[in-house]
Amino acid sequence: VARVEDLLSGDEKSDYEVDDQLADTDDLPQVDSSRGTLRYIVPSLASGFILPPESKTVIFTEHELFGRRQERGAASRKRSSRSKGISLRELRALKRGDLLVHEDKGIGKFMGLDTIEIQGARQEVVRLQYRDNDVLFVNLDFIAKLSKYSAVEVDAESVKLSKLGSAEWARTKAKTKKRLKDIARDLIAIYARRKKQLGFKFSEDDVIQKEMEAAFLYEDTPDQARAVSEVKHDMETGAPMDRLVCGDVGYGKTEVAMRAAMKAAIDKKQVAVLVPTTILAEQHERSFSDRLERFGVNVDSISRFKSTKEQKEIIAKLGEGKIDVLIGTHRLLSKDVGFKDLGLLIIDEEHRFGVAAKEKLRSLRATVDTLTLTATPIPRTLNFSLLGARDLSVIETPPKNRLPIITEILTELESETIRKAIAREMERGGQLYCIHDKVLDIELFSAKLKQLAPKARVGIIHGQMPATLIEKGMRDFLERRIDILVATKIVESGLDVPNANTIIINRAQNYGLAELYQLRGRVGRSNEQAYCFLVTPPVKQLSKDALRRLEAMEEFSELGAGFQLAMRDLEIRGAGNLLGAEQSGFINEIGFELYQKTLAEAVEELKEEEFSDLFKDVPSTTKSNPFIRKFAADDSDMVKIVLGVDALIPEHYIEDDAERFSFYQRFAKLTTQDELTELTKELKDRFGPIPEEVDNLCHIAAIRSQAMKLGLKGLSVDDASRSLRIILPDEDQKDYYQQFFPRILDSFKTLGEDRVRLTPDGKKLRLLVRLNTKERNRNRLMEILEILGAIVEATTK
Repeated sequence: VARVEDLLSGDEKSDYEVDDQLADTDDLPQVDSSRGTLRYIVPSLASGFILPPESKTVIFTEHELFGRRQERGAASRKRSSRSKGISLRELRALKRGDLLVHEDKGIGKFMGLDTIEIQGARQEVVRLQYRDNDVLFVNLDFIAKLSKYSAVEVDAESVKLSKLGSAEWARTKAKTKKRLKDIARDLIAIYARRKKQLGFKFSEDDVIQKEMEAAFLYEDTPDQARAVSEVKHDMETGAPMDRLVCGDVGYGKTEVAMRAAMKAAIDKKQVAVLVPTTILAEQHERSFSDRLERFGVNVDSISRFKSTKEQKEIIAKLGEGKIDVLIGTHRLLSKDVGFKDLGLLIIDEEHRFGVAAKEKLRSLRATVDTLTLTATPIPRTLNFSLLGARDLSVIETPPKNRLPIITEILTELESETIRKAIAREMERGGQLYCIHDKVLDIELFSAKLKQLAPKARVGIIHGQMPATLIEKGMRDFLERRIDILVATKIVESGLDVPNANTIIINRAQNYGLAELYQLRGRVGRSNEQAYCFLVTPPVKQLSKDALRRLEAMEEFSELGAGFQLAMRDLEIRGAGNLLGAEQSGFINEIGFELYQKTLAEAVEELKEEEFSDLFKDVPSTTKSNPFIRKFAADDSDMVKIVLGVDALIPEHYIEDDAERFSFYQRFAKLTTQDELTELTKELKDRFGPIPEEVDNLCHIAAIRSQAMKLGLKGLSVDDASRSLRIILPDEDQKDYYQQFFPRILDSFKTLGEDRVRLTPDGKKLRLLVRLNTKERNRNRLMEILEILGAIVEATTK
């Protein structure tokens, strides 16, 4: 409905009503003799129909208007019933002996969880072992200070543990932050210079742009819609855009690029789409042509699939401005390729281009809007975006009805499992990819597959074949004249065949993690269940790193697993290529996750202290509420809470230490009521009814969230006086006490003068609030939550 409204909301408004329930035909408005009247009915019907002639009424569905079908039936029901929770695998579950980093104390070994008693109430704490067998118990109020240690040296025995009570850790952190600031300062300066340069200012969306977007066959995901909005905003400013759109395979990055290309073409600017492989160039030419040519946009491609004569004709047309969008491999960057008026450069998987190509791209970026797409969110790319060297849009939401790819490791190609997998795919009318690592014996591999599936039509493509044969093989597969496509990793990116939902990767141990992930992404691009089989020699013949790569692929098969795989790739290959050798030393010393956090803090400080004019219109990434963000406690300065109730996850509810620890971490990171609701739903779904101790933990998480918004340092209950002790920041926080605290105090006083008292507490101040509820139970927690909620609401108006 929103799309139709948007298209019809031009200068001449249409009369319409919106109904949230299906209307009876008698309720439909009479047709106006001059223009007619539109009425929107929500939800949409399965199909439209025509009422009797005298009613002069026709019903159209949104999907009929835009030439697409609505996804219904078992697939959508199956997807909706899946748990939305994050699995333990995704959380990289801890084992005893794994290394953790405490922000203030350094690197220690995780030795499990212990239960202790604080003021008569039971709580769990994390037990960490440090150098010389020193032990540190970490209260769960400060669990956000802990992160898993990830670096080049991931073997716990080879990493030097920190010494408790030593100043060594503080010095290491300070040195790292200083050097990161120096690096970030240079990159932000580059960003600042680019922002000051003059580029082309694209016009706002017109009706053609809206029609093109409305014709998209699927519903935009929230992340996809946000990425499109951010790209358009960049294009409509005067400075050259340099934005990275990062998301998993099949999550809709190409659609974002096509909408940007349409926007450029409407303003008579040419678009260059640079891709790493000829197959991807061919695929993109089809996709862009299908979406754009109906709106008068001329699309073409240049690659070795085109003859020399054809390439010369294309280059001539390009120079004359007769081609609006040109798609190609590095051939696009050749000296003889000249655009009449290039306005937008789209780069797919930039990290796969060589040094010479990147130098040419660097010179183009100076004045041309640049949009980069990547399917594998490698840490290096994300960190350059974090540093401010480029803007970043992340697409994490999977398309509707998308299912995770079932991934299995097999040790024999002739396995009965492979035979059954081929038979299953062909029985449901599907197709298969079979990937082989060597051209030399690819024919032999194909012959083995024919033995397993005698009735299957098998085709072969690889990089050493003539371009015409590669193109023919691709077309045969796309048009379903081939059941099994045997190929090298030439199909790693490019082929988008929704009907192909099984992939067999032979000698999978010879591929890198990113390659395996991209290859697996060739399947599972529809609402059918997809399968990936990794065929390897016996486990004893595999190297340690190869085994870890294969295990990671099997482990991270859920939707959106790209970020977890990127992290595992960092652990397997090391962090030396992240930002250069100098920074990899810092990552070894403090761990990758704390490194990222320190980097983010350094960048934020630079933005506020040295580049405030440049980022004055950009909200801080580390705080939320615009009024109190400069005072609110963040997750490195957690609020200490002692409320005299048992608040923990009992072992009888969740037995595994690592799993309990992961849930404690998630409780500590909650910031909204919606997040808390989702977490409690997951707990009920996975482990059953919530015990009282966990219910208390939920209430304390909500209380902590409100306390952090007020910049409070601690909350505790004094049972003798039946009062709530609230610890405020140090008295030297003058801005807090001049700008913010008077609002808090006035709000507390609304409770009644006799209930609130302000007293000194060393360098801090303390508020005492008398409670009405004296029992140690949920009612007390509810009262505290209501008090804090009212204060937050009053101070943020």
